[in-house]
Amino acid sequence: MLPLSDQASPESHPHRKLRTPEALDGKNSFSAFTAVLQPLFSPQNPRSWILLTVIFIQIFLLCNLRNFPTSFSLRSHVRHNFPTPSAVNCAVEQEPAENGTIVPTTFQQGIVDQPEIQNSSNQDECESGKVFVYDLPRTFNQEILENCDSLNPWSSSCDALVNDGFGRISNGLDGLVPENLAPAWYWTDQFVSEIIFHNRMLNHKCRVLEPESATAFYIPFYAGLAVGKYLWSNSSARERDRHCKMMLEWVHNQPSYKRSNGWDHFITMGRITWDFRRSKDEDWGSSCIYMPGMRNISRLLIERNSWDYFDIGVPYPTGFHPRSDSDVVQWRSFVRERKRNTLFCFAGAPRRAFKKDFRGVLLNQCRDASGSCRLVNCTGGRCSNGTSAILETFLDSDFCLQPRGDSFTRRSIFDCMVAGSIPVFFWKRTAYAQYEWFLPSEPGSYSVYIDRNKVKNGTSIKAVLESYSKEEVRKMREKVIEFIPKFVYAKPQDGLESINDAFDVATEGVLRRFKEQEEEGFSKW
Repeated sequence: MLPLSDQASPESHPHRKLRTPEALDGKNSFSAFTAVLQPLFSPQNPRSWILLTVIFIQIFLLCNLRNFPTSFSLRSHVRHNFPTPSAVNCAVEQEPAENGTIVPTTFQQGIVDQPEIQNSSNQDECESGKVFVYDLPRTFNQEILENCDSLNPWSSSCDALVNDGFGRISNGLDGLVPENLAPAWYWTDQFVSEIIFHNRMLNHKCRVLEPESATAFYIPFYAGLAVGKYLWSNSSARERDRHCKMMLEWVHNQPSYKRSNGWDHFITMGRITWDFRRSKDEDWGSSCIYMPGMRNISRLLIERNSWDYFDIGVPYPTGFHPRSDSDVVQWRSFVRERKRNTLFCFAGAPRRAFKKDFRGVLLNQCRDASGSCRLVNCTGGRCSNGTSAILETFLDSDFCLQPRGDSFTRRSIFDCMVAGSIPVFFWKRTAYAQYEWFLPSEPGSYSVYIDRNKVKNGTSIKAVLESYSKEEVRKMREKVIEFIPKFVYAKPQDGLESINDAFDVATEGVLRRFKEQEEEGFSKW
């Protein structure tokens, strides 16, 4: 149809078709309609102003409806089953018993019934992957905690498991640490990483509730706590293996495990790897790692087998659990400025049952160092969870001697470095082949290595350490201080504001590893 605005005569455009009667009727109809409306919308007509006012009010209400408190947004009715940091507490609540001791009584349901938390919408934060936490039967975690009185054959473990597994708040630190940092210090047991990781995993920014959305699957089984009660008693191999065997049977029935054969699953085992590698019934520990179905599951342990790809070494829990980025910054400044009056120190006890005990050699060198070495006698387990005497000794010393413990590693390594002291190693497997994700890549930048055989043959530890200049010592200490956040487990269950702690480093490392396993060229059996 030609435009109605074209009013030229047919004679002036001989090549145009004449309008048909239907077209003329349409034009006449439209003209008649506009003739009717024109007086209605005339500025002189009061009705036109009323109509325009009503239309304006409707447009205004429509544009502002989303800001009204009675919003109809569906988002306000969606419930996320993520737990809040305050709601998740797999440690025990404290209640005085009749004898005055503190025993665990009530366990919050954060591990099984997870209330709401806000899920992160920042996809970049989860670039490495997303985690699904299995909702295991209570027998694999909560019931173990509830039976804390029987976890240790010599005494109750209940005190060690309070405060989300961090233990009792430290006392006796007055004047030793900054007053406002004292509440961040606890008497933390070295075997509680399973509890710490479970609580933090429930609040992880990349946790998902649907297994179909996950790239990694966390198994919150307290393997170390479960087997610990049987390690020093006349228990059978069946008793030591019972919990792990039941856990694997449960996990193997999950569709996620069947789909990957365990390659995207991981677990925290809060003891050294050798406690789970029993090859014969009469030997020490559990056979959990050797059980069918465990082979492809990644394992976070405080000491790993350096030749096992699936073993991942993570730091022993120490007593310092920062509450904020500010705690970390202040503690770093404190240990950097601390005046140190002793060249080196050693906290430990001789192992007289061992032939040619190397710790005895270190003790003798320390005593003969003419005031250059400070000694803390840990005979009888007096240093098991740290003491103020140990912390003060590390804070006052430039170097701390770190021989192997009952196995290749010992918690004292991290107690020493958290205090800003430079570790001295005598076995490379004590740290260098254990905690690659958490320590500087160049061993000499933060530590000293002295071959133990040279020490046995008379090499003076004091002479070796005195050969380092003040500037070299300062640089090594600065590198230790730089890495302190990677040695500690933060107090908040959703982590620190912007600083990554040991949990963050471990979890990101596992997710990154799982992502690499899916890349072309990676071979799975």
